[in-house]
Amino acid sequence: MIHTLSAPLCQAPDPEIRSPSIAFPEGAVDCHAHVCGPALQFPYAPERIYTPPDAPLENYQSLLAMLGVNRAVLVQPSVYGTDNRALLAALKSDPQQFRGVAVIPNHLEEVSEPYLQELHDAGVRGVRCNIVDVTDPSTGLPIQTLKALAERIKPFGWHLELLMHVNEYPDLAKVFEHFPVDLVFGHFGYTHAKHGVSNKGFQGLLELMRNEQAWVKMTGPYRICDGNLPYTDMRPFNDAVIEANPKRLVWGSDWPHVMVKKQMPHDADLCELLGTWVSDSALRKSILVDNPCILYDFPTFSKVGN
Repeated sequence: MIHTLSAPLCQAPDPEIRSPSIAFPEGAVDCHAHVCGPALQFPYAPERIYTPPDAPLENYQSLLAMLGVNRAVLVQPSVYGTDNRALLAALKSDPQQFRGVAVIPNHLEEVSEPYLQELHDAGVRGVRCNIVDVTDPSTGLPIQTLKALAERIKPFGWHLELLMHVNEYPDLAKVFEHFPVDLVFGHFGYTHAKHGVSNKGFQGLLELMRNEQAWVKMTGPYRICDGNLPYTDMRPFNDAVIEANPKRLVWGSDWPHVMVKKQMPHDADLCELLGTWVSDSALRKSILVDNPCILYDFPTFSKVGN
């Protein structure tokens, strides 16, 4: 039995079977998606703040086929805490199709080298840190903890993915000036559109991109603006990160769109939105194919059966 009284059930993704009108290039990568469940096989953490409807690997692979996307990066969702078993099972099911971003304990003495090697061998190429839910902006970033984690993962060539509101840290670029590994910021830096592109924290993110210290995931625009599609308020953020450094951008669907409390977006519409916001096909290929291969160490793409 799955208990949801303290962790409310969130909205399920749109079930409509519909492909986008835009064709993604061969080898395209969805760089941000989550596998959730089946909960009876991979139980969610009791301390979670929401309960997702089961969104198992099979459903996600059907979605990829519907969208015309060949490969994907699976990111450990918060509902599993540091239990990466569901993620590892998904990665091991198809090492050519999937890469992963795991979550490991903050107490690094609990993490063995063989476990890190197991994650790497399965396809993990980064570690995710949730700053939003655990850090008070007034106290600053836990930079020493983050640096210690970065030094631990550096030998594997991994990056550190941060879920944080960059607008809350006006000295962002200075704080991460000499960071040991590449940084990846989800959801355009997770700054609400109301703060504008001139916000010091967002400008710091752009500086990190220009200095080739940070990557940005062009994901979840619905999470950081008030309206529904086409998320007009987010267009300036899209244009700003492209201008800063288009070689440091990747795209993701954010499926199954957990904790969305407004109109649930259809993934086909999100694909078409990228086509509108990134109209140049060469740039779109860079964001969807070339950049992800560098960041996530994907092999050269070849169709199944070739």
